Amino acid sequence: MTDTTLTPPIELTATAATPEVKFDFAAQRLLLKGEAYPENAAAFFRPLLDATESWLQTRPQTSTPVQLHVALRYFNSSSTKLLFTLFESLNDHAKQDVPCELHWYYDAEDDISEEFGQELRVDFPSLAVFLIPDINAC
Repeated sequence: MTDTTLTPPIELTATAATPEVKFDFAAQRLLLKGEAYPENAAAFFRPLLDATESWLQTRPQTSTPVQLHVALRYFNSSSTKLLFTLFESLNDHAKQDVPCELHWYYDAEDDISEEFGQELRVDFPSLAVFLIPDINAC
């Protein structure tokens, strides 16, 4: 059995253009919070995607769900593309009986962000998507 604590956590402080990142693989809790419009979205997100995919492939089977918490006030189209890559990876693992949850936090007054979260349920049907109308809740 692989020990999930062997995958070191990833913690990045938010900047004006990049979100706070807290990927605690041992706790199976991944967090993206803030704003995401880095100049080079691939350079920012690719290491996160690679680490997450590697961890998902080696984590032991457990009934504890993988939880991705996303509280982004703003994200640009290149970040959206890479976020979808992350969501798709979790969706694929959920299809293989790995319980995965996406907690989508949005401002209750932001209809567009709420609708985006609703669309995630359609686009990634194997993920358990929870819509939380409080962007500061996580």
